[in-house]
Amino acid sequence: MEFSCVRTTAEWDALAPEWDLLFARSHLQVPFLRFGYLRAWWQSLGGAEWPPENSALRIITAREHGELVGIAPLFLSSKPGWQPALRLIGSIEVSDYLDLLAPPEALDAFLSGLLAFLREDGEMRAYPLELLNLREDSRTLLALPGAAESSGYSYAEERLQPSPYITLADSWDAYLASVNKKQRHEIRRKVRNAENRHQTDWYIVQDEAHLEEEVDAFIAMMRQDPRKEAFLNPAMREHLQATARFAFEQGRLHLAFLTFEGRKAAAYFSFIEGGKLWVYNSAWEPLYAPCSPGWVLLAKVIQWAIDQGLREVDMMRGDEDYKYKFGAVNRYVTRALCLPTSQR
Repeated sequence: MEFSCVRTTAEWDALAPEWDLLFARSHLQVPFLRFGYLRAWWQSLGGAEWPPENSALRIITAREHGELVGIAPLFLSSKPGWQPALRLIGSIEVSDYLDLLAPPEALDAFLSGLLAFLREDGEMRAYPLELLNLREDSRTLLALPGAAESSGYSYAEERLQPSPYITLADSWDAYLASVNKKQRHEIRRKVRNAENRHQTDWYIVQDEAHLEEEVDAFIAMMRQDPRKEAFLNPAMREHLQATARFAFEQGRLHLAFLTFEGRKAAAYFSFIEGGKLWVYNSAWEPLYAPCSPGWVLLAKVIQWAIDQGLREVDMMRGDEDYKYKFGAVNRYVTRALCLPTSQR
């Protein structure tokens, strides 16, 4: 493999067609690894999570006979509380899953070559490689310890947090039968209660002309949660708008709203990728709390996913109780740290 380093956005943009071709062959397909998502993230550095003066592209690519066979989408970054390191573009807060891109059969060789390349580079050899938000089922976690040892790095791994997911059945009734009996009755009761008290409807945003307006309505609804108010700064709005635009253009956005008497009561911002629905964020109107609009819309979204033949609803990071009441089980995200042995 021949390795090289991309350091400018112009060089990165030139990779776009090859990037998504490699993504389709990669060992893991999650929406946060697509070129469009990561490029949108870079525009605002994750909603101003990283200071631009301390953030520099260091995307490492590998080719065999001219064909792109591996990408480590890295950037050199630091901020208060976080030492300078090479990290995955998308780190940390707003990208639930991150990883390296390579076909399964090429991953071991790519990892070994990547670490050797970093070790030999006059600048990058001085920095740890900190890979955050790797899914516990990632092949990278299997291959990285051996690659680190053979390339002069120490290796450490840390479990971070759960990311529950729901396995879907072939029908809505079969799905409900798989949920705990008490929760099955609770889901039905909450849906019935809302529909008895309100004229209930829901829709998926499909009109590009109103996309920005609908995303702003979603953000405004999110802001009513005091825990999210500080999070939703202008840069985060830019990130959410750019992410929605990318996903919509690729036919991968699932932005759903529940309405009571035509007024927005709840919303889910999700992606469609690889036969799965990925629930990125949610919001609900406190005025309608007695009717549990978040539960009602999630039930409708899950039923829609089943009707579309999707296999899974990934609720992504966070151990909020409602996820488990819909039958979710845990999968975890992990931090992997490769430290040059001279820094141990």
